[in-house]
Amino acid sequence: MFNSFGATLTEKIKARIESKDKFFSLEFFPPRTKAGAVNLLSRFDRMRSGNPLFIDVTWHPAGNPAGDSETSSMMIAHSAVQYVGVESMLHMTCVGSEKEEITRFLEKAKGLGLRNILALRGDLPNIDEEWHYDPAKFNYATDLVKHIKQEFDDYFTICVAGYPHGHPEAKVYEDDLMHLKEKVDAGADFIITQLFFKASTFKRFVDDCRAIGIRCPIIPGVMPIQSYDSLRHIVKLSKLEVPEEIKLIVNPLKENDDAIRNYGIHQATEMIRELFSSGYAPGIHFYTLNREVASTAILKRLGLWSDIKRPLPWRLSADPSRANEEVRPIFWTNRSKSYVHRTRHWDEFPNGRWGNSDSPAFGELKDYYLFYLASQSPKTELLKMWGEELTSEQDVWDVFANYITKAENKNGIVVNKTPWNDEDLSGETEIISEKLSKMNQNGVLTINSQPYANCIPSDDPIFGWGQPGGYVYQKAYLEFFTCEENVLALLQILGRFPGVNFQAVNKSGSINYTNIKNKKPIAVTWGVFPGREIIQPTIVDPIAFSQWRTEAFGLWTEQWGKLYEAESTSSSIINKISDTYLLVNLVDNDFPKGNCLWEVLEDMFSRRKLNDKLQLRTSLVEWINMHSSKK
Repeated sequence: MFNSFGATLTEKIKARIESKDKFFSLEFFPPRTKAGAVNLLSRFDRMRSGNPLFIDVTWHPAGNPAGDSETSSMMIAHSAVQYVGVESMLHMTCVGSEKEEITRFLEKAKGLGLRNILALRGDLPNIDEEWHYDPAKFNYATDLVKHIKQEFDDYFTICVAGYPHGHPEAKVYEDDLMHLKEKVDAGADFIITQLFFKASTFKRFVDDCRAIGIRCPIIPGVMPIQSYDSLRHIVKLSKLEVPEEIKLIVNPLKENDDAIRNYGIHQATEMIRELFSSGYAPGIHFYTLNREVASTAILKRLGLWSDIKRPLPWRLSADPSRANEEVRPIFWTNRSKSYVHRTRHWDEFPNGRWGNSDSPAFGELKDYYLFYLASQSPKTELLKMWGEELTSEQDVWDVFANYITKAENKNGIVVNKTPWNDEDLSGETEIISEKLSKMNQNGVLTINSQPYANCIPSDDPIFGWGQPGGYVYQKAYLEFFTCEENVLALLQILGRFPGVNFQAVNKSGSINYTNIKNKKPIAVTWGVFPGREIIQPTIVDPIAFSQWRTEAFGLWTEQWGKLYEAESTSSSIINKISDTYLLVNLVDNDFPKGNCLWEVLEDMFSRRKLNDKLQLRTSLVEWINMHSSKK
């Protein structure tokens, strides 16, 4: 395998243990609102950059944890796998549930690409009378582990909880250890512990587990102390005693959350260092409380925070069914989440050359969850960024130019997003940002680009991807919206550039003109690596471009135009651009010589000026029809 995305979580953990490569994982709880889901997924994106082995999502304390809403536990875990590209584990509680209900939840989790379950008993029913064992229902986590194994064999990796101090409801510590062994013997693959405050507590727990025959990995769960109130709340819920030496430091600081957080970072860092140096902990699991500052600070102090090396030029999904996916059209580079959503029902994914290009079968975006869309930013924020009032098309051009250069607009706001860009600007884009900005200021509104690269080492910090010791290549590529007059001028001069492929489409698709023979895919990025075939992970596919057209044009009105009143000048300007501009892509195939696309566009502008001066009356459709008939 080129990457480890097809391996199970158990295999990944064991591989890290064998290599003595320490790892970390993160726990989050689902938000209650869509806005909270937006923020949490953004946090996943940021935390993913540190390369966690996995994240886990707790069973929702309210509502339906296995529901279809954006805030359900299952959908949050699913979104993390599919759209953020991070391995995810779903908590699942079982007490009082019937087998059919649990099976239904597990089938749904499997259908959503989830493969890891933290099997928990859960809180007992909140009733006055004493709880009694019910043989017709689930009673303990062991029941859930057995059921998962019986119904799903080895499909799910199963984690269980361990309690270094003993479960709060256990009569004696030794009884709880035996219950833990029952869960492991039933099929659990590894253990994550409840929080603790002293390294010696975890060491004793591990020794005790090994003494009774528990051999699976045991990962310590750590909750950095972040505030006085959160410490009191967590201790109350978990029924733990805070060590006296910690109380002596925290209690005098209870009015100073910053000081407590700094102490919590120091305390957790030193405890983890001791666990690592003693060899007791293969990794660390953080109870984040949906925060990131403390955990990130600790990870950086420990040297565990490492920027992800890209296996491919685009972000991989963590869904095992996409493990062998190696090819994607370049058009979705900056909207990878929408591409994953469009292709989520595919039976198989391209793993070499693009598959049946004539029938890409892209799904619709009509049920695309709202919190992936740029419009989820507050309307007032977007208006200040993109223009509270547009007076001309030049105002729109300036937004694009400011985005490329990360410049402030006239409101003093940095333009950090457009409807066509979910991702931050790449280092590649910054290399050509000056030229891109100039083009945008002149009405060539770029939404995707890449400079050429010729035999760049695969570990290059900007262009690099894939395994070490390889070399990567890419053709210069530009994709942009521009007016019909510019496209006509472009087609008139492209005969002087035989090494350039192009495609131009309008909103309706009535114009779809290209010089790509037989509309076959063109590789625009590829890599050569030791001991394997050439990999071509990014292509220009004319058939897929037609699918991308509907999304790309739709963003004008669905994302930008909706910010304005229907009959306003601003709305009219956006609608005019959407209705009259064309979407164009250019590929410079002569990559060893550099990038001739800037020369192409300069010639286009020159020809446009000449056409205007001569008052040329030929329409784009007439020109295309005339030249198509000559072929």
